[in-house]
This record gives sequence, C-alpha cells and structure tokens, in this order.
Amino acid sequence: MSSSPKTLSMSQVLVCGATIVTLSMGIRHGFGLWLQPITQAQGWTRETFAFAIAIQNLAWGLSGIFAGMAADRFGAFRVIIIGALLYALGLCGMALTTTPLMFTLATGALIGMAQAGTTYAVIYGVIGRNVPAEKRSWAMGVAAAAGSFGQFLMVPTEGFLISHFGWQQALLALAAATLLMIPLARGLKEPAFGGASAPARQQSIGQALREAFKYPSFQLLMAGYFVCGFQVVFIGVHMPSYLKDKGLSPQVASYALALIGLFNVFGTYAAGVLGQKLPKKYILAFIYFARAVAISLFLLVPLSPMSVYVFASVMGVLWLSTIPPTNATIAQIFGVAHLSMLGGFVFFSHQIGSFMGVWLGGYLYDRTGSYDIVWYIAIALGVAAALVNLPVREAPITRAPQAA
Repeated sequence: MSSSPKTLSMSQVLVCGATIVTLSMGIRHGFGLWLQPITQAQGWTRETFAFAIAIQNLAWGLSGIFAGMAADRFGAFRVIIIGALLYALGLCGMALTTTPLMFTLATGALIGMAQAGTTYAVIYGVIGRNVPAEKRSWAMGVAAAAGSFGQFLMVPTEGFLISHFGWQQALLALAAATLLMIPLARGLKEPAFGGASAPARQQSIGQALREAFKYPSFQLLMAGYFVCGFQVVFIGVHMPSYLKDKGLSPQVASYALALIGLFNVFGTYAAGVLGQKLPKKYILAFIYFARAVAISLFLLVPLSPMSVYVFASVMGVLWLSTIPPTNATIAQIFGVAHLSMLGGFVFFSHQIGSFMGVWLGGYLYDRTGSYDIVWYIAIALGVAAALVNLPVREAPITRAPQAA
C-alpha cells in the first residue's frame, strides 16, 4: 500500500518560499525611506522613528523564537498566514497612527511579529525538512537571494509610491500587497504536518535548547549574528538620511538601497553555493571582515554619488550573505528537527544587534549631529565578528543514545 508523500517538491518549496521572503523582506528593507517623511509630517525626532524600528527588530527576534517553535510543531503554513495578517494590520497602523506610542506598537510590535512569521527562520525550516542535505546550503542561498531581489524590486517601488501618492497611501498599498503571502503559504503546507501533528522527534524542545546553548559553536554563531544585525539595520535605516545630510539627493539613497538588494542576490546565492564546498566558518569570517574594510574605505574617500553606488554594490554582495552559511551550519550541527526554533534563537541575537544599530544611530545623531561614532563601532564589530567565527566546529554533534 503506497503512503502519502512526506515531503514537498524542492521547486515548489523554493518558488513559494522565495516569493514570500521577497515580499516580506522587500517591504522591510524600504522602511528607511519613510524616516524623513513621517518625522517631518508628525513633528517627531529621528530617535522616535528609530526607536520604533528598533522595537520592530526586537519583536521580530523574540517572536521568531516562538514562530519557529510553532512552525516546527504545526508546520509553516499556519504561521505564515498569521504573519501576513499581522503585516497588513501593522502597515495600516504605521500609516494612520498619530502618536509615538501607537506608531511604536504598530511599526514595532505588530510588524516585528509579522516578519517573524514570514521570513527566514520559518522558511528555512521548510527547506531543511524538504531539501536533501547535499543541496540544503544552496537552497538556503536561493531563498536568501530572493529576499535580496525583493529589496532590489521593492525599494524603488516604495520610493515611487511615496513620491507619487504620499507616504500614507504608499503604506496602505503595501498592506494590501502583504496579503498575497496567504495563497503562497498553501504551497508550503507539508503533508507530514497533517492533522496539526508534528513528525516524531528524538528530542524535546527543552533537550534541544540545552544541547545548543551548551555548545560553544552555537554561542559563537549567535555572537557573529549580533554584528550582522547591527551593521545592516543601521545602514539600511540611517544611510538615506546620512546621504541627504551630506547634500545628496534622495534618489541616490533609493538607488543605493536598490543596488544593495541587486548585488546581494549574487552574494547570498554565492554564499549558499560555496557553503556546499568550503567550511562555512571561513565564509562567515570573510564576510564580516570585508564589511569592516568596505565601511572604512567608504568613510575615507570623498563622498559622491559614484562612491555611494560602489559602496552599496560591495556591501550588497556581503549584505545578507551570512544567512545561508549560518543556518546551514546550525542544520549541519544539530539536524533539522528543531531548525526553525534554533534558527529563531540565533536570529534573536541578530535582532538585538539590529536594535542597537538602529537606535544608537538615532540617539547619537540627535546628540552629536553626526553618525560618525556609529560607523566606527560598525567597523570594530566587523573585525570582532570575523574572529569569533573562526573557532566554530561544523561537524554534526555526537549525541548519547536515547533511552527507550
């Protein structure tokens, strides 16, 4: 008697998962374009906007742990639907609220929880369960490249919507677009989770967490991911205002963010491919060190549209390229049974870094009138992250036999 299939086809997982990540990450990468329109319209400081985005990153990271647990237990399908609905509600709130508290709740809490259910931790769990190990790093690279393509596609679109229809109407249009993730989620409905039951697992959640947090390599991966979050969110949110303060046109910032997205399509895909052939810890160390060098050179050379575009292209190659090797390393060490949850914990560290990067950017700018200190911190952290990834051990962990 033939049994029902236990996995989805790789092409179906990649098409649906990558499209969901394209929408979710593409919208998220453009939030820096709203900093000046919203603060000027509402009479708020940049720190007010930056704090809301900082809360969003924390909410995303914290919720990602529980979204990962739910996806491992009940499947990604239900989690993505809830995330899409929260995304639409949060964008509407971002457009219509008039007080800093309500803006922070909508932009920070709601959208942060929405991103937890519609981005990498949940999608990578599906990939881990449905793609063979010999193709897993490559498949994760494809999904990460989709998020980067979303930035290339969506950031200019968001800039167009703001300039032609106003910042509020642009947010409402994006809220409608997020609902497209609901039908796409059906393509990630895994047969093994039929009847709201999870496949049998050798470890409980508590056992998996104790094992991971006692393992030094897991802690090192979390430390490196903190730096990743600090750098990319500071640059993504504050660079448009940094460039405008220096006298460059808003179009330069829009094109720069789009270039980051375009070049990261190649960077994340290359990182995924190389992760099948080279030790992933060396890939991660190179990415973090190269970021530190790129930021240093950007600050040293005279600022011009061309220097911005070169910097954006180089940073684009390195932007989210940490995601495939980091998550593939977690899967390689601990297996895939709790991959979404463990990926959620590592990503929480990323989001603490994101909180610090975006908040410090606004805080120090309001007090010093400059972003220089935060740029220097980003350089130092890049060097530190390169060093902490070198001792990571990628071999599968050895477990004692479980008692019957």
